[in-house]
This record gives sequence, structure tokens and C-alpha cells, in this order.
Amino acid sequence: MKCMICERFCKIPEGRSGACGIYLNQGNEIVERYPNRYLITTPISIETMPMLHYYPGSKFLQVSTAGCNFSCSGCISTVIVKELEAGSQALRYLQPDEVVAMARKQECLGIAFLINDPLASFFTFSRLAQAAKEAGLLVGCSSNTYFSEQSLASIIPYLDFINIGSKGLCDESYRRCGGSSAAPVLRNLKTLHDNGVHVEVSCILERDNQEELLQLAQIIAGISTDIPLQLMRFIPFEDADPEREISIQEAEEFLPEVKQQLPHVYLFNSPGTRYLDTPCPQCNTILYHRDFYGPMGAKLKNLKEIHEAAGVCPHCGQLSPISNGAPADPYQEGGFQGGYPFTRALEMIQAILIALGVEDKHEVVKVWEEVLKEQHLPELHHQMQNPQSYLALLRRYGQMVGRSLQAETLAGYMEEKIALIKAGYPHIKRLPRVYYCMGKPLFCIKGERFENQMVELAGGYSVNKEIDIDGRPGETLTPAELMALNPEVVFISAFISAPVRSFFQSCAENAIDIPAVRDSRVFLHPSPSWDFGNPRWILGLMNMANLLHPEIYHFDIEEESRRFYQEFYRSDYNPAVINRSFSKPTMHWSWK
Repeated sequence: MKCMICERFCKIPEGRSGACGIYLNQGNEIVERYPNRYLITTPISIETMPMLHYYPGSKFLQVSTAGCNFSCSGCISTVIVKELEAGSQALRYLQPDEVVAMARKQECLGIAFLINDPLASFFTFSRLAQAAKEAGLLVGCSSNTYFSEQSLASIIPYLDFINIGSKGLCDESYRRCGGSSAAPVLRNLKTLHDNGVHVEVSCILERDNQEELLQLAQIIAGISTDIPLQLMRFIPFEDADPEREISIQEAEEFLPEVKQQLPHVYLFNSPGTRYLDTPCPQCNTILYHRDFYGPMGAKLKNLKEIHEAAGVCPHCGQLSPISNGAPADPYQEGGFQGGYPFTRALEMIQAILIALGVEDKHEVVKVWEEVLKEQHLPELHHQMQNPQSYLALLRRYGQMVGRSLQAETLAGYMEEKIALIKAGYPHIKRLPRVYYCMGKPLFCIKGERFENQMVELAGGYSVNKEIDIDGRPGETLTPAELMALNPEVVFISAFISAPVRSFFQSCAENAIDIPAVRDSRVFLHPSPSWDFGNPRWILGLMNMANLLHPEIYHFDIEEESRRFYQEFYRSDYNPAVINRSFSKPTMHWSWK
């Protein structure tokens, strides 16, 4: 029997499943194997989804399940689309009316399906969408939009908004994910727009696809110039080649070209960029000011001004390009609550277990299930921000998977290095003022975060703790605010990073004059993920100690890296094959 849910059109024998493993041919009928099961039901601000031109700043109930109809290289959602199965105990059974009741109780404007694809839970999503519409709620989703014409026709009456995750225009990109071509997505884009659904399009921006994106922008403009295009600067996760990543500076230089084709183009995954803002089309005054809010996310920063402006530019009186109103008060998610930080939390747990020698993903899933069932994510977020509590987590997870000896070995190695650093404290004459940024110079990492605890453990004084900021994982400062911090040393995040030369160039462009720039003491770790998210932070800590106090500390970073990889990953250390995954030590690592 042919499955008509997505354009893969799997031919499924009786009692078997198709390529996604989610649907079953049962009695000559396609049914969901695990209907009405939800991994996530939590409030988010709509920009976390992300949607930028639809009820800005408003609160929606995020719902997510598990699985996907595609299988894409470097997927940011791998932990819940490939590794956590739809039948996992971590998912809760909820009837549509129960989810609707949650949304209403938490005063959400609507329901948004994201993180994994609603095409993996089509019947569940359809029932929920219908119930939500009957209750007067708005309904939307993020999707690869590989709907068949039949399935799209059945869901359109209940859809108010959608973020179409395009793979571009290259048919080969779709074939690599399991599809056949871009044609169904382009067809569905037009159908959705023509049927009054609010559409925003997102697409990966990587090293060699700029021409393709310019063509995509032209096609979108041919449908409507009101459709926003979100360019997701590629972050290489899982098996993705790190060479595919384009720098923030290069991405920002490309954006004006795209905006010649389409007026509303935004840049994600680029902390500190101003290409998340919406300017007035008439006078260029910033009407909607947004900041980086974790991978694939944004946060509206001027809700009060938007609310008071009532849909017009306060400078010239031009109508805003965004017609929906904004609430007076913003909604603030918790640390791992909502959007892609949830997947990063699961990956941080996985990172510890892989370093302890776990090679069977089912062992990892069991730990995830226990953490999620016991609702330990808020506690996990707190413990991940401190080196000592991190070591306690390491030992705890080691015990959970029967690897206490391995956990003690790893914790012992880390404690030995920390002790060597502390032994040098009496010789430190003065703590240098250290600033930690992510991406561009002005994006300040929040003071309580792990990176700043590392600064102080390595013998520095964290100036990030002097400034009270919001955001996740931080907030963009003004040049004056950064100069007031007066840092003597700067570290650039090893997660979402930037070349040191780009840091200096950005400081010159913004007239940022700080001692760290004058003295050329701006540093980037030798390898990704050395300052947060996995046990490799111990390598970053030794590197920081060397750089802050070269007269005291002389760790052989290359040798320590080789030892760490051989002892805890059972592989060679080769920076060329290490991408930005928290958990996987190289792009070639795989489950046994």
C-alpha cells in the first residue's frame, strides 16, 4: 500500500513500516504506530520557533514528538529524530483536548509544532490542529513541507502559520535526505500562501550555496515579497563536515545581496548580528529589534516600544510590515525550555556517556528517559553551569549506566588538572579582567554561565559578571557597555565562534577601544566545544590557564588533547574532523 502522507510515497507491505518507521500498514490502512505521544509541551515566545512576522513576542504552546520523514546529514535535531524513538517512555500520551487545555491554562495564543516534523506525527497533529481551531487557538508548525497534495489539502483548513524548512533548490540535497526533488516544497509553498496561511521560509546558508539562495529568494519574491526568508547560518553537527560552515562575517556580507531580491531577509545562528532586526521600509528606523536566542532562535527586545507604536513607524508614520499586534509583556523561557536548547540538553548528557565509553545509543536513551520522566532538566541546566557540579553529574550518569569505574577515571583526570591549576594560585599576582563573547564582540555571555566559571577557575576575573543581562545564552551590548567593562583579555566561544581577525575588524568598525584589542589578547580555543557542553572543557581550561598566566602554567595542550582522545574516545585527535557537536568527538564517530 502506498503511504500518501509525504511525497516519498513509501510502498508499505501489510504489517510493515515505511522509510520513516513511524507509520504502519495495518489492515490496508496507514496508521501511526505511536499516536498522541508528546515529548515536549511547553510555552515559548513565537520567535523561538522561529517566526518573525507573526504575532511578535506572543506566547504559544510548543509541541514536539519524535521522528522525521527525512534523514539529513548534520541535523540539529538528531537526538529526537534519529536517536530517541517515537515509542520511548520519555513521551507522554495526551489526548488533543488535554493539549488544548494546557495551552489555554497557560494563556497561549496558539499551538506550534516544532523541533521534529509534524509529517512524522501527521494524524496526531491533524487531530490536535482541529481541536485547537475549535477552541479558538491559532495553529502552526515548522516543517520540511514535503506534504503530498492530499495530506496538505487535509491540514490546510486548520493551519494559520508555517515555517517552511527548505533544503534549497538542488534536487540532490533532497535526495540526500530521502526525498526526490525540491518541486513538492515549492508547490506547497505557493499553495499555502494562496490559501491564506502565513508563510515564512528558512534555509541553511553554508559555504557553497549562495547562488542557490539568491535563486530561492527570487522564487519567493515571485509568490510574494511579504514572505520573510530566514537564513540559518550552518552549524556543523553530527556527521557534517566543518568545512561547510560559513563565518558570521561572510554571512553578513552576503545578506545585502539577498535583500536585493527580497526585502525581509534575516540571519540566524550569528550572535551579535543586526540582521535579525526589521527596519521601517520607508526611513530604515529599526521597528523590531531582535537578538540571538540560541541555535535557530531569536528574541524580541523592544516589545514595549512596539506595543506603544501600534503598528506604525514612530519616526515617519509608515505602516509596519508586520500587521499582527504585540503583547505588552514578553515571555521568558527557562534555560533548556523550548526550542533547540532542549536538544542541546540531551546532547550534553550524551556527551558525558560517550566519554565514558557508551557506544550503544539505547543506553543513552535510558538515561534520557529517566531524566525526562523525573523532570530533571531545570536541575541539569543549573548543574551544567559549574565545574564541580558537572563532575558530580559525570559520576551520577556513570553509575546509571554501570560505568562508575570509567566515570571515576575521567573525573579523576579532570580533578588532577584542576588541582594543578589551583596549585598555581599563590603565584598569581593579579587577576586579569576577562570578557567572554559568542560570535561577534558585542554578544556578551551571561555571567552565571559555565564559560565564566572557567575564566575564574583558570585565574581570571570575569567582567561578564559585572553586567546584568537577559537572553539565552546572553545578550548584545552597546559598544559603550563593552568598553566600560574594560577587558584585558577576551575569549571567543568555542561553540558559535568567529575568527580572531573578524573580532578585530568588528571592533574597528564599531570604534571599540579596549585593552584586549590594543594588546592583541583576543583568543579562540584550538578546537570546538572546549568551553561548554562536554568533558572536553578540561582541555579548554588548561588552554585558558596557559594564556592568562603563561609565566605560571605550561600545559602541553597538543599532548593533553591526544591523551584525552585516546583514553576517553579511543581515537586519535585530529582537529580537521571535529565539528561543533557537543557529544560526538568527531564527524566520523558512530554508534556500534
